[in-house]
Amino acid sequence: MLRYQTIPVTPFEQNCSLLWDDAAPAPREATVIDPGGDLDHVLAEAGRLGLKLAQIWITHAHIDHAGGAGELSRRLGLPIVGPHPGDQFWIDALAQQGQRFGLASVAEPFTPARWLHDGDTVQVGACQLAVRHCPGHTPGHVVFHSPEAGRAFVGDVLFAGSIGRTDFPGGDYEQLIASIRERLWPMGDDTVFISGHGPESTFGQERRSNPFVRGT
Repeated sequence: MLRYQTIPVTPFEQNCSLLWDDAAPAPREATVIDPGGDLDHVLAEAGRLGLKLAQIWITHAHIDHAGGAGELSRRLGLPIVGPHPGDQFWIDALAQQGQRFGLASVAEPFTPARWLHDGDTVQVGACQLAVRHCPGHTPGHVVFHSPEAGRAFVGDVLFAGSIGRTDFPGGDYEQLIASIRERLWPMGDDTVFISGHGPESTFGQERRSNPFVRGT
């Protein structure tokens, strides 16, 4: 059974998530999605939950999502999985991203152990999640979907009441709307999504009320 805990990190209040299979024997191996920073806080929360981090999954390579991935990988010897190769230029520019936003710590570039593509799967314990490539916010953005749990970890593709920005390099508004319509909506209206910032919502709620995607 898939379980998760969301941990807002960094001044960007980015939703880092810990995922684990609750049916696995202790200590349960866990995945961390988008460790943008505040790594000691993330590790403390993993310890509190009795989890042993085993993987890092990245939805996209903006600094608030990927800024801590390289350091966490180096400190614990964890493989980094994702994003899609379209975000290589964002990974290469992590240090410059930090300087642009005035962050004190220097983000470490990294090389994923595995790039992700549309239709791939990833696994934590016995729980398998589908990977969907959802460009628009960034060219290499991916989403992780668990049909069994009715959950999707969508990064900055979609928010409760809003959508991801498309004014950064590589962003494309029409592409983002197509990703939402063609990749997210087929997951079903009852699917709860965990976005990169802010509260959870369901795809059905956003289709009814989100002014950016209502009626799509």
